[in-house]
Amino acid sequence: MNYDFNTGQNILKESAHKLLGKECTSQFVREMAKDETGFSIKLWDKMAELGWMSLLIPEEYDGSGINFLDLSILLVEMGYYLMPGPFFSTVVQGGLTVLEAGSDNQKADILPDIANGKRKLTLAWIEEEGTYSPQGIKLKAECRDDGYILTGSKLFVQDAQAADTIICAARTSEGDNGLSLFLIDAKKSGIIIQPLNTMSGDKTFELRFENVSVSKNDLLGDLNGAWPILETVLLKSAVAKSAEMTGGAEKVLEMVVDYAKGRKQFGKPIGAFQAIQHHCADMLTYLDTMKYLMYQASWKISENLPYESEAATCKAWSSDSYRKLTALGHQVIGGLGFMEEYDLQLYFKHAKTSELMFGDADFHREIVAQKMEL
Repeated sequence: MNYDFNTGQNILKESAHKLLGKECTSQFVREMAKDETGFSIKLWDKMAELGWMSLLIPEEYDGSGINFLDLSILLVEMGYYLMPGPFFSTVVQGGLTVLEAGSDNQKADILPDIANGKRKLTLAWIEEEGTYSPQGIKLKAECRDDGYILTGSKLFVQDAQAADTIICAARTSEGDNGLSLFLIDAKKSGIIIQPLNTMSGDKTFELRFENVSVSKNDLLGDLNGAWPILETVLLKSAVAKSAEMTGGAEKVLEMVVDYAKGRKQFGKPIGAFQAIQHHCADMLTYLDTMKYLMYQASWKISENLPYESEAATCKAWSSDSYRKLTALGHQVIGGLGFMEEYDLQLYFKHAKTSELMFGDADFHREIVAQKMEL
């Protein structure tokens, strides 16, 4: 793989860095954490005009028809600025699921709206057990007449407050292969959305489905065919989340190095002391390895090459490394870094949250071990 960006990718990176640097300040991130909406409609519309929502969508559905690597480049910049909002849940989780499972009619109905920023999606599949496994999905979809009745709960559903459409994984029969996906209007009667209190202030919800009726036309993909789709979306989402984490780690390292150069003790910058130098060197090691593993996995996905081992390795390393990197940042900066007014604490909270999303390090190490036939 050539790790140099082409001209188009450099333009995408620079334009994203410029826009988010202006619109997505740390103060804006703090405000959105307290705001019930959780994102700026004005910024969302600007992103849509720039074609950010359309990166993965084929041209026949009003998309840019680019690739996953370009999306990862954009997500690095979003992670650098901790950009809040439903981009990840819509474009990555929702968009990938529709691309993988949708019929031609469903794609024609949904994908142009995603590309134009007119529809926001979220994926609801985690439940009380908190596992990314078919056994953890208990929500029932009981066949009735010309449709289904959904009953049960989902946890940790991202950006449900903003979603127009919920993609819900439900049990339609027994066994690992007894899962199906449904497209549900988020405003449908019987859906109760309850916000969860998270350390990073991101918009995450519990969804309760109380006898929610859907038609058979709302089935996304094949009946009892959801699990292979969810496995694919899980791994690709893990790589996408690793891209966000890489951007955040890059910002943390910049903050810490700037502080080490400017903070003086005993008549010299603290960066002159060996212990501080070693902390910063370890942080750079974590960051560079995150970066190269993530871009390798993204490139393989873009090239339609086998990517499962690379994706799991990438997320396993990123889950551990982003948290360790921000912890070392706190060691260098000290008590100031824990104050609400200082930005480092924002990144540590997101590092801890991201560590667990789409599987923690141990979860992905198991996948790597399975690929090694151990």
